[in-house]
Amino acid sequence: MKKRINIITLGCSKNLVDSEVLMKQLDASGYKVFHDENFQETDIVVINTCGFIGDAKKESVDTILQCVAAKEKGKIRKLFVMGCLSERYKEDLRNEIPEVDGFFGVNQLADILKSLKADYKKELIGERILATPGHFAYLKISEGCNRSCSFCAIPLIRGKHISRPIDKLIEEVNFLAEKGVKELILIAQDLSYYGLDLYKKQNLDALLKKLAEVRGIEWIRLHYLYPANFPYEILPVINEHENICKYLDVALQHISNPVLKNMRRGITSKQTYSFIEKLRKEIPGIRLRTSLMTGHPGEGKKEFEELKKFVKEIAFDRLGVFVYSEEEGTFSAKNFKDSISLKVKKDRMAEIMQMQQEISEAANVRMIGTQTKVLIDREDNDYYYGRTEFDSPEIDNEVLIKKENKKFKTGNFYNVSITGAEEFDLFGKV
Repeated sequence: MKKRINIITLGCSKNLVDSEVLMKQLDASGYKVFHDENFQETDIVVINTCGFIGDAKKESVDTILQCVAAKEKGKIRKLFVMGCLSERYKEDLRNEIPEVDGFFGVNQLADILKSLKADYKKELIGERILATPGHFAYLKISEGCNRSCSFCAIPLIRGKHISRPIDKLIEEVNFLAEKGVKELILIAQDLSYYGLDLYKKQNLDALLKKLAEVRGIEWIRLHYLYPANFPYEILPVINEHENICKYLDVALQHISNPVLKNMRRGITSKQTYSFIEKLRKEIPGIRLRTSLMTGHPGEGKKEFEELKKFVKEIAFDRLGVFVYSEEEGTFSAKNFKDSISLKVKKDRMAEIMQMQQEISEAANVRMIGTQTKVLIDREDNDYYYGRTEFDSPEIDNEVLIKKENKKFKTGNFYNVSITGAEEFDLFGKV
């Protein structure tokens, strides 16, 4: 019988892509591969960890300890750990959790395979087994980051920015399209930087033009752009191609100048307002997603009120908030005292999200009576669940369509009339 191996992925979509690549290699070596299944039912478990912020590190450690307990009961035979947490704290983890059979960093695919007695097959580069539904996939266009944000440990973990060549990305996308993928979600630590190392200029616009030509790809979505030195050349490309979604995910983090300076974001409050105005002017109807941080050193009551004012004035279409977590080795940890209590940080986060809930509800109500193209992701006994071009999977709104006489197919597009709205969901009918 084939050995059964379960890959558990924690953290972001970039980790998910790494797991998908590993799954393809293991499958080619004769393993029966599962993703995020019950770890008690497989011979071997590989945990792909996240080490970005405190909560993510805790989740990773808790998951490792759960699997260690299962191993001690004989429910799994071997346990391996990979990814960001393992990259950053490998020696500490080895000392603290010796029951794990091996720890591997973020760029040790060949070493993991060797430990699992599997061969690394170079001919499979660009291929993977999707852990997402078959109609959408993440496309990692680069690895690492050259930015110097004071709070972020990603450059310490993932290293310097390395762009993937356009021709290799197009090969991968053609492979995905042949497998039935209709939506591409471009990801990286920083999409804005793409191409500077390979082509000596920001080249995201050239990549987008090539991707838009791939037959079968109906939506291309951009995640994780950086506002400073933004590649404005992509804006006319988005307007020119119907299959590039009018949706941008740009992490702004804050609006107060003292906090932005402490964060080393390379942009001012005034420049941020101008940046958003330019995006909305040049791409009519664009939806903007951002992430903000509460509790970074330097954020007093005045700075937080400024952040609230910003959220209210801009009325982002999609917004997420996380609290500052002091990460050892970062500029913030070395130079600032983390003096704001966790309770205050979380209270501020909740206050921003309450504001966003009201903004989102008002925007959704304005959608009632309109018609829009919806991609069906999944179904249950009562509803089909889909998304518009303005919504990314798992983090944004869904469109719920009540099951009646019509039968829809997951992965297909339908024209839907919006009939109702809640804070973070829409309701519709074909």
